[in-house]
Amino acid sequence: MHVCGECGEASAKWQGRCPGCGAWGSLQEEPDPRGGGWGRAGAGAPGRRTGASGTTPDGPLRLGEVEAPAAGRCSTGLVELDRVLGGGLVAGGVVLVGGDPGIGKSTLLLQVADRLSRGGRPSLYVTGEESAYQVRLRAERLGVEAPDLYLLAETALERILAHAEGLAPSVLVVDSIQMVGTSGLPSAPGTVGQVRECAALLVGFAKRTGVPVVLIGHVTKDGSIAGPRVLEHVVDCVLYFEGERYSAYRLLRTVKNRFGPATELGVFRMAPEGLVEVPNPSEVFLTGDGTPRSGAAVAGALEGSRAFLVEVQALVADSAAGSPARRVTGVDPARVAMVLAVLERRVGLALADREVFVNAVGGARLTEPAADLAIAAAVASSHRDRPLPPGVVLVGEVGLGGELRRGDRLEARLVEAARLGFARAVVPRPGSEGLEVKGLALETASGLAEALEALGV
Repeated sequence: MHVCGECGEASAKWQGRCPGCGAWGSLQEEPDPRGGGWGRAGAGAPGRRTGASGTTPDGPLRLGEVEAPAAGRCSTGLVELDRVLGGGLVAGGVVLVGGDPGIGKSTLLLQVADRLSRGGRPSLYVTGEESAYQVRLRAERLGVEAPDLYLLAETALERILAHAEGLAPSVLVVDSIQMVGTSGLPSAPGTVGQVRECAALLVGFAKRTGVPVVLIGHVTKDGSIAGPRVLEHVVDCVLYFEGERYSAYRLLRTVKNRFGPATELGVFRMAPEGLVEVPNPSEVFLTGDGTPRSGAAVAGALEGSRAFLVEVQALVADSAAGSPARRVTGVDPARVAMVLAVLERRVGLALADREVFVNAVGGARLTEPAADLAIAAAVASSHRDRPLPPGVVLVGEVGLGGELRRGDRLEARLVEAARLGFARAVVPRPGSEGLEVKGLALETASGLAEALEALGV
């Protein structure tokens, strides 16, 4: 068979485009588990389970008759990880953690297994890529000495589940899902059918026993989790680890969470003793040297329930070629293009023949509209070579008519700015009437031109 890595559709012959989902170049060759014929991958495969939980009663229950588990959530011992999980690991929940090689996935989960094993129940860490001795060497480097942390170097899913059933751990960590295989399928571990089937069996184990399961997933060259897309659908929570190659800081983002918000952000710093939590992410995204520079503005950003400040830098330079360059890092390119057009049409800045570079400091990603005002101020400051006043934070969405709109949870952003010592804020006038923040002087503007005039650029 040729099986699609995105949707699992199977075909008797290879095709450039999947007939099911339309993805290009996604069909991969696999042995047919039924010994012939074709159809949807895995249908009728030996050992295939039709139900994931194994806890469904004989008949339907009224909503009020459904019993809650005795243990709802348990803390991982890491505040930043608990934040992105929505408060901790949920009993019977399945979490998928993805990220680039060497980003710190195994390090983080080994630390989590260590902390959870100190609560009276053992933890089970399954490694399919390293030997148990290699994991022990990492544990010694991280200072992990928990007596109830069990290691299992195994890739056969049946033996993994047998050990987990007997141990009844506080958490089961599988490193990684692409290295695990089941004897019910003849294909090699890591193929679409194996990843899908192993994920379904692990989800069934978690729902049946109430043991939280954490899976580590490989990523492809474009940054998405390898394997079929159904892998992200069957788990309860999907986390992505991000970080620059030459930076010690790591960002943990939630992209799916059935038990909490799906927009939270956790910040860690890679240190010799492992991943260290960064409770104040603004220290990562601000330079903090206090030197006035043109082309630098501070935006009040919001990620989930957390407000923090990010420095936005812009550079406007003469174009050496006929087509000026537009380069953006950490900011939505579509919003930057819109802001540049508004600056040229509504404010009068001549940017059509100038090269523009925009960057968010510290590896931050600003995708929300409330960062528009900071982007516009940074570009105007660089174009006119005038530094912004020190100690000012900017929050506001820019409309196509040059008007300003208030961002979500504006007061939380301004309170964070006041806590960090900022003395002045420029915000949209609509929706800000009567808003007061102790220690922060608020200036309002109804349009982009008025805001830039108040900033002196």
